[in-house]
Amino acid sequence: MPTSTFAGPTIRSSELETMKACRVHRFGPPNVLTTETIARPVPGEEEVLVRVKAAGVGPWDAWVRAGKSVVPQPLPLTLGSDLSGVAEAVGTDVTTFEPGDEVFGVTNARFTGAYAEYAIASAGMLAGKPSTLDDVRAASVPVVAVTAWQALFEQARVGPGQTVLIHGGAGNVGAFAVQLAKLAEARVIATASARDADYVRDLGADVVVNFHATRFEEVAHNVDVVIDLVGADVQARSFAVLRPGGLLVSTVSQPDQDLARSHGVRAVFFLVDVTTMHLTRLAEMIDAGELTTNVGAVLPLADARVAHEMLEGTRARPRGKIVLQVNA
Repeated sequence: MPTSTFAGPTIRSSELETMKACRVHRFGPPNVLTTETIARPVPGEEEVLVRVKAAGVGPWDAWVRAGKSVVPQPLPLTLGSDLSGVAEAVGTDVTTFEPGDEVFGVTNARFTGAYAEYAIASAGMLAGKPSTLDDVRAASVPVVAVTAWQALFEQARVGPGQTVLIHGGAGNVGAFAVQLAKLAEARVIATASARDADYVRDLGADVVVNFHATRFEEVAHNVDVVIDLVGADVQARSFAVLRPGGLLVSTVSQPDQDLARSHGVRAVFFLVDVTTMHLTRLAEMIDAGELTTNVGAVLPLADARVAHEMLEGTRARPRGKIVLQVNA
């Protein structure tokens, strides 16, 4: 440990403020998750210490846990990105939030740190919590809603009269994508299972294709934009339903550019960039009753391993976002 000739006061371990956090010391399956007592972090410049009320659980958390993140993830680490709670303290240069503010958003660009009683979040990735949502529902929103927004409006520039095909319309990103595309006055075709068809129609889809019974190519033709939330064979087959010059936007994998060119279309992959601006706009829409949320399972922080077993499919889960309730 570095030393200096000027030392601050000695801090005994018993004097440190501590908290519970769900940690990973090695990458692997859900059983690598442990709940530990660690030191409470202190916010730095442009950071906010959030007393976490709820933390969302998403597939990206499983990628981090398994060591498959696209960004470096030094170990040990605390999992989690989506959160909702109360600003406990703010760092220097933070003027947008004060202690006591109710906030929601994402921790940082590495998507780590939220499965804890307290979390450090970048001020630029937080916004005021929607007043009509409790913390559990607010924590279900940030990553998936911003992903849907950016796919539709920043990558694809979807507007009135366009036809949009959304794969996975009943999923967490897909549900927001269906609602947002409909609000943009687009014609929405969505794929979903038979049991989710009514739900997706209620979200605003004009046509719902039961992918177990019908190939979407039989229904979707001359589509302006495909929002690919599934990947693999579904992504490859989607090029054929786009109009010449149409666009496929994927959130799951890099599209085959040679295949795109052979169909005379464009294809992009992007990573979500959660910002205060996006979160504030979505919060306004939620409070105006324009967007609805769907929470499927609520578990205590100590059951984070169970949540990841749901993500992996080794444990049954309901439709909707999994959320960890941290500080009730």
